[in-house]
Amino acid sequence: MTDLPGTPADLRLADWHPRSTLVARRTDVPRSAVPCIDAHNHLGRWLTGPGWTAPDVGALLDLMDAHGVETIVNLDGMHGAELEANLDRYDRPHPSRFRTFCQLDWDLLAADDGERMLADQLRDCAARGAKGVKVWKTVGLKVRDASGALVLPDDPRVVRTLALAGELGLPVLIHVADPVAFFQPLDAHNERVDELLAFPDWSFADSTRFPTFDRLLTALETLVLATPGTTYIGAHVGCVAEDLDRVERLLAAAPNWNVDIAGRMAELGRQPRRTRELIERFGDRVLFGTDAFPLSGEALTTHFRFLETDDEAFEYAPGEPVPPQGRWTVSGLHLSPEQLEALYAGNARRVLGLA
Repeated sequence: MTDLPGTPADLRLADWHPRSTLVARRTDVPRSAVPCIDAHNHLGRWLTGPGWTAPDVGALLDLMDAHGVETIVNLDGMHGAELEANLDRYDRPHPSRFRTFCQLDWDLLAADDGERMLADQLRDCAARGAKGVKVWKTVGLKVRDASGALVLPDDPRVVRTLALAGELGLPVLIHVADPVAFFQPLDAHNERVDELLAFPDWSFADSTRFPTFDRLLTALETLVLATPGTTYIGAHVGCVAEDLDRVERLLAAAPNWNVDIAGRMAELGRQPRRTRELIERFGDRVLFGTDAFPLSGEALTTHFRFLETDDEAFEYAPGEPVPPQGRWTVSGLHLSPEQLEALYAGNARRVLGLA
């Protein structure tokens, strides 16, 4: 680097935080155009324990009221006593504002009768009042059976368990794999290098330990097609926001498949026209979600700006010195009122049985 006045010759990329000189429109959107349902969030304590992600439920309700959030889906119910604690904290005192999903203990598959135990656990969660099932990326990346083999989403035991969820009337929100870059070598070409250097455990590039991204997504597609009686929400734009053609293929093939936009504003916002095409084609199958926890007004209003305005080249994570999911900006989708009505709440009401 040329040694310019006031600039160190050895400036590192990690220390480079450029400030945009672009003069672009800024539209503030303090409330969603219509009441919205955050179909993907975390209010429990398994991600942030020992305390609750939302330490003050009253303050959370005030935040929701201030910004037009009708209901939040809490994916942290787990099972047993932890499910009861979540239901007691959120759903039972505020039945119209929260919908708590359970999570199953897939490690039970290491036992000889693990599938039966999972089925019993699922029935118990439904009886306690869980409103759906969350399946996390550990299925495919971490969970192993009695033989020591990884359990993938298309494993017959997973297929039968999630078919049972459909029989019990429980929608399944499923997160398989992770961003494509997390399965690529951590080298000079990886666009998520900042994030992976900060969280090296998020790298699944070692093919001797983990399946490939394509193998995991193919397993997910097999699962969904094999269980037509189960309604799914594919987390993070169907788990492959980088390839909306692939997202559309499964939406076209599987009427039981829906997707949320949670945690993927960075990916969708750098392809706004392509994202609009997906929503125009499958406007009844895309759900609003933030995956922002603890939830904040800034996270909500940034999402509203992204969905409702035609603002260009703005930060998807305001206040972060380095954008956490890639060094780029996003542009708004400027969705129509009809599209916003469906995405913000209409689709979620159908999937969650609130219609």
